Amino acid sequence: MAAATTGSAVLSMKLLIDRKAKRVLFAEASKEIVDFLFSLLALPVATAVKLVGKDAMVGCVGNLYASVDKLDTTYVQPGAAKDALLSPAVLSPATSSNSSLLRLPAAPPSGQAKSFYRCQSSHCRSYITDVNGKACPAGCGYQMSVAVQFVSSAAGYGSSGQQAAQGDAKGFVQGIVTYTVLDNLTVTPMSAISSITLLNTFAVRDLADLQEKTVQLGYNEGLAILKASLQSQTVLTDVFLTGSNKSPNTRARA
Repeated sequence: MAAATTGSAVLSMKLLIDRKAKRVLFAEASKEIVDFLFSLLALPVATAVKLVGKDAMVGCVGNLYASVDKLDTTYVQPGAAKDALLSPAVLSPATSSNSSLLRLPAAPPSGQAKSFYRCQSSHCRSYITDVNGKACPAGCGYQMSVAVQFVSSAAGYGSSGQQAAQGDAKGFVQGIVTYTVLDNLTVTPMSAISSITLLNTFAVRDLADLQEKTVQLGYNEGLAILKASLQSQTVLTDVFLTGSNKSPNTRARA
């Protein structure tokens, strides 16, 4: 696996490893790690295929991606774009600047709203378009060039202070606690009692068999987690301990 690109976001988390069983029991993860993991749920299927490679996909989705990619534009509807399927926009409420490990294109800022227009006739209000000057489809003979404002359902109506606070709270989960991430990517808030319960669940008899390791997550590790999450129930073990997904950016703690 190639080294992570310089300048990309890099996060870290602690793994608790059962050295005898050669598996990751669970990880201690920050808000940023959890935001990244949850942001994978918002990825369009085509984006996931593009990131991990169509040949790495289990099932037939990779074949669909390749079919669209190879389809001659002769067979594509006028006005339709292949990129809309192959490179769809990623709009993720679970992504913050610190958790965008996969370096996906950011959504346009809310201040750069798309423009919409209605017919010049005051009696024709049935249609709107995003193309200034388009002929009105009602057949009235006028152009659609009168600007109108689109109000999103997500627009806030509270005080400016409340809106500012919401804008500062990026990502999906609160940063008030540390989170437990199991090998199968089950995520729960961490506590001392839950950690002890997990050790009992995994039937750990000798604490000397356990090892704590801090691992770094950059682009390559994020991509490996995405790929493993589509194929495996032992994601953390696959990425950081075994096989071709083993990350080079790990360092053991004494």
